[in-house]
Amino acid sequence: MLLIVLLKYLLPLKVIFMCNTQTLKLTVTNFVSVNHYLAYRTVTKNGRAMAMSYKTAEAKKFQKEFIEYVKQQAIEQNWITDPDPMQHYYVDAVFYFPRIDMDTNNYWKVAFDAITDSGVIWVDDNMACERVIKVLYDSENPRIEYTIYKTDFTGIFDSQKDLNEFEDKCKSCKRYKRNCSLLHKAKEGRVQEEIADMICSKYKE
Repeated sequence: MLLIVLLKYLLPLKVIFMCNTQTLKLTVTNFVSVNHYLAYRTVTKNGRAMAMSYKTAEAKKFQKEFIEYVKQQAIEQNWITDPDPMQHYYVDAVFYFPRIDMDTNNYWKVAFDAITDSGVIWVDDNMACERVIKVLYDSENPRIEYTIYKTDFTGIFDSQKDLNEFEDKCKSCKRYKRNCSLLHKAKEGRVQEEIADMICSKYKE
């Protein structure tokens, strides 16, 4: 009987733990530079010449193939999609460039847009915190290896635990029942002078 009770409470915690520690590993081959992402053509509108951008064939081909690859890997690696639009993700990258004159800054945008369009990792790539872990050179097998996982921080809080503790106190404040804008902005990561060192100056029981 005791075992059943323990499982009842521990299994949900296990699911939460797995969701918070899950990682997704992706390998990007035939990667496309942001310099080859868009091209421009001149169009005439209302008698005036205008420059209009469009995706290159190279970028379209890469993204179409990479989107399907990301979806497949999410299934194979049991990735659980989080619908929270404010959830950030670390993207640790190891670059294996074919030449030493290549810039890592040029190789995030095209792949990240494809990951966003896959709809299975994050809500938008403005939640991606990209980090270059290492740059190596491999002319035989150039690639980029990503490791994606949720950040520890959430909003202005260093961890989910800190947010939970802060919000637990908020629940006894008069502002909480009125959908406190300070708490909402704090969850969005907005720095406010009313909240400092986990203390809200507007708190009133």
